[in-house]
Amino acid sequence: MSVDTATVKRVARLARIALAEGEAEAMRGELNAILGFVEQLAEVDVTGVEPMTSVQPMAMKQREDAVTDGFYAADVIANAPVRDDGFFTVPKVVE
Repeated sequence: MSVDTATVKRVARLARIALAEGEAEAMRGELNAILGFVEQLAEVDVTGVEPMTSVQPMAMKQREDAVTDGFYAADVIANAPVRDDGFFTVPKVVE
């Protein structure tokens, strides 16, 4: 897959990156090199390779799945500018 300058400018605009005309041309080359590398990865035979999340085998830490209030409700509600009986009070926005 090859990226043209118009696509580079569109991606830069979507990413909120300001690019000058010369920079767009340089970025085009870099994006094409990245996409070329990704295409090479697609050619690698990975049959029989287990998916992994780390280079070292490890078990995920597990805890009991218990519902709590987080034990910080009073601290959180203390930050509210207006509160009533443990709840945030906000202005009505829908009539």
